[in-house]
Amino acid sequence: MVFDISVSIVLFKSKLSDIENVLNIVSASNLNIQIFLIDNSPSPLLENQIPKQNYLEYIFNGKNLGYGGGHNVALDSPNKSSKFHLVLNADVEFKAEILESIYDFMSKRNDVGLLCPKVLNVDGSNQYSAKLLPNPINLIVRRFVPIKFIQDRMNYRYELQFFDYNRIINVPYLSGCFMFIRGDALEKVKGFDDRFFMYPEDIDLTRRIHKYYKTLFFPEVTIVHEHGKGSYKNKKLLYYHVTSMIKYFNKWGWIFDKERKMFNHRTLKQFN
Repeated sequence: MVFDISVSIVLFKSKLSDIENVLNIVSASNLNIQIFLIDNSPSPLLENQIPKQNYLEYIFNGKNLGYGGGHNVALDSPNKSSKFHLVLNADVEFKAEILESIYDFMSKRNDVGLLCPKVLNVDGSNQYSAKLLPNPINLIVRRFVPIKFIQDRMNYRYELQFFDYNRIINVPYLSGCFMFIRGDALEKVKGFDDRFFMYPEDIDLTRRIHKYYKTLFFPEVTIVHEHGKGSYKNKKLLYYHVTSMIKYFNKWGWIFDKERKMFNHRTLKQFN
């Protein structure tokens, strides 16, 4: 059977209530959907608590493969069969019908490889989910220079804060909490680069797809994401963040990254 959409959700000591909530939302769609729950937790405590459904597959890895590595388990599964794939966080809220809206839009737009909806924080404020490709200064200032006016000035451009976030734009970096991806695009770029344990895997995947397709911020539909900013609170997560970003810049270039310059310039031209 070929499903309309396959969905992968990576778990790590996740709250059962979050899992149940997102499963209820996704399964309420009128589309034919296949769901993979990829568990990176140290033990399979959730296995017996997950409802048994024909469209739902629970996979326990036995170790933490990271975010991108976890999703790759689903992407590489011999049981996966779909035209589109949704990379989804467990801690999101949305109406099931938005999946049909996105599916219809993507079905008519073969030039679009990846789409991310408008993302709101729990308090209703905008979550800056469409960005330029970062340079090393972005990382250093955001993480280690606690001077507000400097951070605000840099983020104004990097996070496209001058933009009202109310029209469709083509950007090279989209949030990893909800990535609706064309199957052909995933085949072309071979999924996530799992050398990135956490954090830059969504930047890397978006820019690789952006090379061949449009990667759109799509505010016609909205989701709510409980963005925890874990690396700002946890030293271990900060270590993962910094080491993965070092790997990212080693891969793409620290100062000299012609593709970054080209993609960012092309993005900003949309606002002229």
